Amino acid sequence: MGVFDTVVLTAQYAVLLLIPYLILLGGYRVLAHPLRHYPGPPLARLSDVYGAFYAWNRNLYLRTYADHLNYGPVIRQGPNKLVFNSVAAVHDIYANDRVSKSLSYVAYTVNPGKTNVINTVNKPVHRVKRKLVGAVVTERSMRTFEPTMTEQIDIFIKLLLPSPQGSSNNVVNMSTRCRHLGMDIAGYLGFGYALKLQTDNENRFLLPGMNGGLWRLNIYMQYPSLRKLGYEIVEIALTFIKGKGFLSTLTKMIQARLAQDKDAHHDLYAFMADALDAPDGDKISLSEIWTEGISFLPAAGDTTSATLSALFFYLSRNAHCRRRLADEIRSTFASSDEIRGGAQLTSCRYLRACIDEALRMSPPVPGTLWRQQLPQDGDAPWVVDGHVIPPGTQVGVSHYALHHNEEYFPDPFSFKPERWLPADEVSKEPSAANRAAFVAFSLGARGCAGKAMAYLEVGLVSAKTLWYFDFEPASEYGALGRDTNEMGEFLLHDVFTSSHDGPYLTFTPRGDLWKELAGQGQ
Repeated sequence: MGVFDTVVLTAQYAVLLLIPYLILLGGYRVLAHPLRHYPGPPLARLSDVYGAFYAWNRNLYLRTYADHLNYGPVIRQGPNKLVFNSVAAVHDIYANDRVSKSLSYVAYTVNPGKTNVINTVNKPVHRVKRKLVGAVVTERSMRTFEPTMTEQIDIFIKLLLPSPQGSSNNVVNMSTRCRHLGMDIAGYLGFGYALKLQTDNENRFLLPGMNGGLWRLNIYMQYPSLRKLGYEIVEIALTFIKGKGFLSTLTKMIQARLAQDKDAHHDLYAFMADALDAPDGDKISLSEIWTEGISFLPAAGDTTSATLSALFFYLSRNAHCRRRLADEIRSTFASSDEIRGGAQLTSCRYLRACIDEALRMSPPVPGTLWRQQLPQDGDAPWVVDGHVIPPGTQVGVSHYALHHNEEYFPDPFSFKPERWLPADEVSKEPSAANRAAFVAFSLGARGCAGKAMAYLEVGLVSAKTLWYFDFEPASEYGALGRDTNEMGEFLLHDVFTSSHDGPYLTFTPRGDLWKELAGQGQ
């Protein structure tokens, strides 16, 4: 018997053994598994291929919403996965000290030996990392960083001035502009580094590369076994060789920062540098700063850009909301110089309502953040919205599905900022049901640390834009445009965070204020 015949015979025996194994496994998962009584798509009950397929297509969050409509408020989205759609579940899962991030987050690591604040499962390690990373995005830190942020926002505003070369040059893709702005701000906040995406082409390759990496990691989180194929190792190696990849650029940013004094910039490095020499327990290594940068740049730059793009989309398609917000901005501030973080910006209640409604309809992280009760979390039963969760089960709530649950948000596919305004002048607070179901920043110890930064950046950009410009959808893209999903909402592609395109807008300068931007003011 030759080598070829031996290989063929071995393969045949392997198949013969594999088929009964798969039949037995499938039968167990359908008929005897602890989650067998929970409804869900047939394929999801059998394999994590279900989630991976829709993650591959970048629409898992929409599939999850549809599955809730078909199967109810609790669905089985994998052999060992449950997705809930209730406020009670949100608090039982994410505000629970006895619950950890799911082990699926291990697939979100670039270097298996190093974790960052997003993908670490170990709670003590997370506390150390969260303390360091969270310090740079607090409200107090943002007050110090605001002048740098404002400089980048002013560049963004100036670039909105219509080109004198003709109307075809005046259509603005807000996703592109907002992502350039977000990453420029994140570059300065992370490592005091001028990426200059708004004004220069050199580093713009970062955005598609970053999106591709997040898309791939999201697939791995749904089906962790795929990570063993090691595809990304080849891609990372190639980008390092070319010198034009996200990780190689991050290395260059950190090296440039290391050549400067620790306090040269108000940035992430300045907050983390002291921990390099801290006592054991609080000490970190230089490689950990590099690892934190991998998650910090997308988290600080890309998620905020999604919020801005969605906000411009909804304002451009709801003229009465746009006019009301413009009136609020233009009556609150006497000049563009007054538009800065503080009491006046905070007093713009309709602005905050518009931001929250955009976050509700198009959350930057639209999918499910998986949680799990690990052995170190104790032996007491974990109960989620009245359901006892079997050990080994991954559980979560889809942000998008909860934000479109009619029980909490009537008419969920309509942009209604007023749902966030006080019901009366006595309470001064919006509906408690609204707030309890609002999870755009998640909650608990693992909630987004950058909430203050996001509101400041989105608020300043929105206010400054409406101070200087009126805008509307570009007519050549039709009434809806190619940036709309089938429900008429801003189209997000689920890549753990989100990728997006549009809205496509045209801007008209307001009076003679454009002269300030063009450097022709008094």
